[in-house]
Amino acid sequence: MGADDKYSVLLPTYNEKDNLPIIVWLLVKAFTDSGYDFEIIVIDDGSPDGTLDVAKQLQTIYGDKKIVLRPREKKLGLGTAYIHGIKHATGNYVVIMDADLSHHPKFIHQFIEKQKEKDYDLVSGTRYSGNGGVYGWDLKRKVISRGANYVTQVLLRPGASDLTGSFRLYKKKVLEKLVQSCKSKGYVFQMEMVIRARQLGFTIGEVPISFVDRVYGESKLGGNEIYQFAKGLLYLFATT
Repeated sequence: MGADDKYSVLLPTYNEKDNLPIIVWLLVKAFTDSGYDFEIIVIDDGSPDGTLDVAKQLQTIYGDKKIVLRPREKKLGLGTAYIHGIKHATGNYVVIMDADLSHHPKFIHQFIEKQKEKDYDLVSGTRYSGNGGVYGWDLKRKVISRGANYVTQVLLRPGASDLTGSFRLYKKKVLEKLVQSCKSKGYVFQMEMVIRARQLGFTIGEVPISFVDRVYGESKLGGNEIYQFAKGLLYLFATT
């Protein structure tokens, strides 16, 4: 670890044209302020709202070394977006986060510092320990999210306090291994990554983060996803 470290941020997008310029600006600022080398890989899944056009404008502003566009034709899901993104990542570390401003880039510096403390294989932003918190969530979402975490902790005992979160820093080679071993889709995917990491003996650090619900756009967590989550949990319980 040292001066040669580079951080590739994977940003899967779907209808994020309003959020993308803000998150990119915040990312560029966070990395520039902390002095770490970085690139932002935008993986747009055929957004009908023109997200890709906005991404192209951002690439013109910041340059194609910092903003890398790797679009796909249609919505193909989070897991495959990460697989797709990793192929194009030139960093030895990968940051995964949401493009909808629910994750603030200011925490990335803390992720990096935490990772260096004990050379962790992955660092996860957690909403449920230390100073972490959730803003703008209604009670239903909080109950579902906390309930999901609690049920998972009880069933699977994975040893990390926020499993459904999607703001993480990975060593690239670790992420490659994990992505290959994960079978889940959508919401459950994030959780399976942590559980598989534990099974494979990878080390996990945690950083408390505050999580802000989506600024623009509809939340992606619908009734169907809650059902998928429950089904996915049972699958993981049966196979771990």
